[in-house]
Amino acid sequence: MTHYDLLVIGSGSGNMLLDSRFDNLRTAIVERSTFGGTCLNVGCIPTKMYVWPADIAAYAGDGPRLGVDTAMRGARWVDIRDRVFGRIDAISHSGLQYRDSLENVEVLRGHGRFVGDRRLTVTDTDGQDVTGSPEGEITADRIVVATGSRVSVPPIEGLEEAGYETSDTVMRLDAQPERIVIIGGGFVSCEFAHVFHALGTEVVQVQRGPRLLMAEDDDVSARITDIACRAWDVRLGVTVDRVEPGRDGADHVLHLSNGETLEADTILVATGRDPNTDDMGLDLTGVEVDDDGLIVTDEFLRAAEGVFALGDCRTPWQLKHVANLEARLVGDNLASPEDMRALPDLPVPHAVFTHPQIASVGATERELVEQGRAYEKKVQDYADIAYGWAMEDTTGFAKLLADPDTGLLLGAHLIGPQASALIQPLIQMMSLGQTTQEVARGQYWIHPALPELVENALLGLEQRPK
Repeated sequence: MTHYDLLVIGSGSGNMLLDSRFDNLRTAIVERSTFGGTCLNVGCIPTKMYVWPADIAAYAGDGPRLGVDTAMRGARWVDIRDRVFGRIDAISHSGLQYRDSLENVEVLRGHGRFVGDRRLTVTDTDGQDVTGSPEGEITADRIVVATGSRVSVPPIEGLEEAGYETSDTVMRLDAQPERIVIIGGGFVSCEFAHVFHALGTEVVQVQRGPRLLMAEDDDVSARITDIACRAWDVRLGVTVDRVEPGRDGADHVLHLSNGETLEADTILVATGRDPNTDDMGLDLTGVEVDDDGLIVTDEFLRAAEGVFALGDCRTPWQLKHVANLEARLVGDNLASPEDMRALPDLPVPHAVFTHPQIASVGATERELVEQGRAYEKKVQDYADIAYGWAMEDTTGFAKLLADPDTGLLLGAHLIGPQASALIQPLIQMMSLGQTTQEVARGQYWIHPALPELVENALLGLEQRPK
């Protein structure tokens, strides 16, 4: 039976932990899909490569009110697509080639399933063994499960027969849709709604809840919902019950729960993602999975004796920066098992690349109210800082929530231009335990730059440690 010193299941963030410290180990990487994982191939990176031209198109429409006669005259979808995947596919291919070129690393292209304690089969889509082992099984001293997540598709009558796109497929379409219905109200659906609307597609977004991005702070969620409703067709509080073939040139007819119908040539389902932990036989190697399908680990990211887990298959934070930090930690703990490090208790930030951007870290006001925790609040509008005047921004703001006794920041929620960058000093102060007044008054803030939004918001908080 073929035996490895180290086996990594998943080639996204799991691939990055294999550095020079493991050059003396016989190692295998098991990957059932495209090498490089979700972020590289169908997630963070290609979507943001679409968002940037969409932002340019959207900003072109702002020119006239600033005295500049700009306009969005059209998008060359194929050129945008080929620019994105001309780079992405090459990186994925070269990453696979590099791993294949290493004497101590073997890449097994197939689905890994545990059949015993640290014992697996790896089979291709036809169920054929790809291990080359006479027994059709492999074993390993230590295993890292980094299998990520996959698109979740709700059971809608007629959807499978009609055909639909997901975030895995929609970016590779051969032509830009004329009219797209996007099912979902989370960050994936909202980012794609911005992209397609800005590039000239007629967009209808169907959200079962009363607002878009309902996991965000309520004020941010309400603001982005208002902005989206004025930009494209948003249907709130409804679901898609049934899909039928279209009539009179329409490819699809979607029947909504309120009795209305929609016609579209393309359907994009963006209703969430599920961890890739089923159909792996994890229980046969002592790994526990919770009710959400997430692998349970200790503070060192150990799931069982000799088995570690990281990324979307372990944490509800489906974020690449979370998976990367966990990969570094697992790498360190594998390299130094006698001196393992625990996962740090850091605030987890995230951003949504809509137009405008959204960024958040820490507690929402709703969560603080539910906890019965005292807090002080400051809302600072872009419109009240000098660079906001230059941009004539009327929708963006920063909302800070702080402890009135300690001066520590409890939560920060931004919506507006470059929110994903502006939030970084707030992430830093929460991570390092700095008070609002230390950060506001302990450094120069460039005038009249956008970071004055953060400075003025911090200055507006009156906390003084007792």
